Amino acid sequence: MNQKSSGNRQTRAEQRLQRQEERRHEAERLARRRRLTRFGWWSAGIVTVALITFLIARAVQNARNAPPAHIAGVVTYTNLARNHVPGAVTYPQTPPVGGPHNGVWLNCGIYDAPVANENAVHSLEHGAVWLTYLPSLPSRDVDTLRSLVSGHDYVILSPYPGLPTPVVISAWGLQLRVQSASDPRLAQFIAKYAQGPQTPEPGASCTGGTGTPTN
Repeated sequence: MNQKSSGNRQTRAEQRLQRQEERRHEAERLARRRRLTRFGWWSAGIVTVALITFLIARAVQNARNAPPAHIAGVVTYTNLARNHVPGAVTYPQTPPVGGPHNGVWLNCGIYDAPVANENAVHSLEHGAVWLTYLPSLPSRDVDTLRSLVSGHDYVILSPYPGLPTPVVISAWGLQLRVQSASDPRLAQFIAKYAQGPQTPEPGASCTGGTGTPTN
């Protein structure tokens, strides 16, 4: 009997130890779960804050890069003819911003010599911006203009004798005259009007026409 009682007591002790061990494991498991849950919420919070910060920064950057709704000094011309004509055309603006033009457009790019009005106007119809400058403009200012138009597919840069100001930038029905090659409105004009809403033939090509730009 004594041996049997001793065996029972040992079994009960082992059972108590087993239950204690199970409770300890369960407590550790719950503690790990709570830690993982807290970490998950903490990580999600960090990701959310980072995403919100990124979206705000991108919105601010886009707002800074976007051209203004109104660019000071831009003059608008309406009721411009779009028919193709042979030979030279006399235009009321210098340089022209639209009107009758040659049936072949001018290839967009940078030119070191004056280009024909009639071909350039056709490019304006395709959504090109035409940036012109007096041939007497200092070379450093010409380099500024070259850097400004570099990388734009729908911009023409060329010297133009007889301009009313040192630099004039034009699109179909639109023109801005400035005194300096570093005027920030030039970049705004390109951003807004190269293939912009004024384009009579959006999506039309500015290559495959006439002219060989240097760049």
